[in-house]
Amino acid sequence: MGFLFMNVLLAAVPSLALIAFFTRKGRLKPEFPGLVWKTYFFGFLAVIPAALAEYVLDGLAGGVAPSLRLNLIHAFLVAGLVEEGTKLLVVRVFIYRRPELNEITDGVVYTIAAGLGFAFFENILYSFGPPEVLVVRGLTAVPLHAISAGILGYYVGVSKFAERPLFGRGLLYAVLIHGCYDFLLFSDAWTAFLVIPLLLAGFAILLGLYRKALAAD
Repeated sequence: MGFLFMNVLLAAVPSLALIAFFTRKGRLKPEFPGLVWKTYFFGFLAVIPAALAEYVLDGLAGGVAPSLRLNLIHAFLVAGLVEEGTKLLVVRVFIYRRPELNEITDGVVYTIAAGLGFAFFENILYSFGPPEVLVVRGLTAVPLHAISAGILGYYVGVSKFAERPLFGRGLLYAVLIHGCYDFLLFSDAWTAFLVIPLLLAGFAILLGLYRKALAAD
């Protein structure tokens, strides 16, 4: 029981720490914290339909021989598109039309909240394994979900005030980052280390977009 408790704690801490960080980065309004945590919870629940969709796509991809092409399908379609598309769906359905989303930065923070809730549920699925896996995921997979969701969220926020929606562009960028991350992990062992510069570059892009959003707001 103590082992499981420690693992659940390891699963929870990275996403909770990051959502606290990004919430503090946002300019808090009276309604802000509660809705952020609700979005986090919606992202948590969104793992269930995403897992079902991934299961179906895994079955459809089963006929493809193990190869570079299979890795690409799993990285960009099964994982990247489904998971980032699910985060976008959460924000579009539950948040986008609410009056609280009235600045571009709101789009960033709410979408990050959905992504981190998603990451928390994913981590729980690893809670029955070695704690080292959760430590590695806390340093890589959880930040990946925050970065890809944040970049997507910038375009969610911009779409609220643009003449035409830019969801597709945001989703494309999020899928590219997420897919590259998974593809590096699926390939030869040494390529896994390339996720570190990928995450650093993604975080730099996210911070640049956030500053741009702050200036626009």
